Formats: sequence, structure tokens, C-alpha cells
Amino acid sequence: MTVQVAAFYGFTAMEPAALPALQAELRQLAQGAQLRGTVLLAEEGVNGTVSGPEPGVRQLLERLRREPGLAQLEAKISQAPQQAFHRLKVRLKREIVTMGCPTVKPAEQVGTYVPPQQWDALIRDPDTLVVDTRNAYEVAVGTFEGAIDPGTSSFREFPAWVEHTLRPLVAQRRPKAIAMFCTGGIRCEKSTAYLLQQGFSNVHHLQGGILRYLEEVPEPGSRWRGECYVFDQRVSVNHRLEPGSYSLCHACGLPLSPADRSHDAYREGVSCPHCITRFSDADRARFAERQRQLQLARGRGEAHIGAAMPEG
Repeated sequence: MTVQVAAFYGFTAMEPAALPALQAELRQLAQGAQLRGTVLLAEEGVNGTVSGPEPGVRQLLERLRREPGLAQLEAKISQAPQQAFHRLKVRLKREIVTMGCPTVKPAEQVGTYVPPQQWDALIRDPDTLVVDTRNAYEVAVGTFEGAIDPGTSSFREFPAWVEHTLRPLVAQRRPKAIAMFCTGGIRCEKSTAYLLQQGFSNVHHLQGGILRYLEEVPEPGSRWRGECYVFDQRVSVNHRLEPGSYSLCHACGLPLSPADRSHDAYREGVSCPHCITRFSDADRARFAERQRQLQLARGRGEAHIGAAMPEG
């Protein structure tokens, strides 16, 4: 039996004093609806991905849409063959996506939205500078043809990359447009707000992110290459939003392609080509024992938490 996976976010000013009560209400609602995943609440809005029965997902989204400023909250819906998360987390945060720039207000100003159907034409133009706002390990799984990879390991590094790399590049190339994209829209929305604040112009971003693009744009002729990394147990989805070919290394938490899993450095749950030199023998022994416990749990038909997913 499949479950529904919903990824959603909304930037809106939320009353800090009201957030703990909303947190408790959402946790109770989600637990009663058999939902798992993560919902983040902050003064700047809400961000989350949950999976579970369709009626429960719908109920959670309907509740969020009753909050001021979230009436138009949209969700990217896909399917998974089983629960995409091990547990439920409803958390209060300083930011719903952490950039570390509190003066950036996407609820007040963002770049120009580009619908998925118009995206390929924009990024095909040689006078458009295309920027992938995601982290390097996500870009390695798949990206748009011709996109620039900032090479970041966390979203906090993006502002520094803008100043050190993007600003000189824009001065050199003088593009007619800057086109930015991310998984579901939240990071590129905050990124465009940051660029506008820093004096950049003609800034655009993919409306609904990669997930909506894959949902609405036919694969033949698409400028998307590879699979899309997602922050749940599916690890990646293909152009049809079906679970992809990647898995996680439970030692370092990074995504592994079929080629990675056939590498000499790969030992399930213990090491992979990305982390073979990163850990001590004591760490490896601990990972091996965790993997043994995971396999025992599988044999009993029980869930095991395993390694945490990387953070955006």
C-alpha cells in the first residue's frame, strides 16, 4: 500500500507567542493521522515534508491553510511504497530554512516566479545565468543542463558564495537574467530575496521548484538531467516522481549511486567512496555493529532509525 508524501512551505509573518500552541496542535493532529516527517515553524513561516495516509496529509494541510498568510499554501504531492520517514518531528526554529541572514524577508520581496512550462526557454537562453541553490551532494544526483553548482555543503554557505563568486561572475558576464532553482522552491525563494537585498537585478526562480517541474514538464525534451535528491527515505526520485536509484550511506549520510555501491570502498552501513578516509577504526566498528542491529531488525520486520538524513 502506497502512502502520500507532501512537501510544503510558506513565508509569512507568524506571531512568536502563538507558535508553541500551534506546535502542540500540529503534533497531536499528525500523530492522530499516522503522519511522519518534519514540520518546522518559525516567525518567518512554515516548512515541512510529511508522509502517511492521504486523508491525514489533507487534514494537516487544511489546518495550516487556516493560519494568516497561509491560505494559498501549496504542496508538492508524490507517492511512496511505504512510510518515507521513521518518525514525526514538529519543531520551533529561528528560520524555516537556515541561511543565517535574519534581515532577509521573502514574505516581503522575492524574485520573479517562472512557471515550469516557461523554465526551459529561460535557461536555454545563453544570456541567462542558471544557479542551482542546493548543496553539492544534491547537485551530484541531478540538476538542470548548464546550471552552476556553488559547491556548498550547507545553505549557510550560500551568501558567502554569492559575494566571492557570483558577484564577480555577474560583473564579468553581464547576464540578462539570473535563474535560480531548488528542490521545492523554498531555498531559491530565500536566495532571490537575498540577491535583491544585495542589489542584484533581473532575478528569477523556478516556481514550485524541481518537484513541480518534474510533475508538469514531460520528460522528452526536458533539460533536467539525472534524479532529484529528496530529504526522506526514498533518497531520490526520477522524472516521473517515482523512487529513484540512489540509497544512503549510513556511515556519512550521503547519497550513493549504483556505481558507488559497486565501488571497492563500499561496505553497507560502514563505508562508501565519499567517507572511506573520514572515520577511525573505532567508528567503523561502531558502524558495523549498528548495521548488524539494523539487519536483525529487518529480519524481525521492525523499523530501525539508521543514519540521519543530511540537512539542507
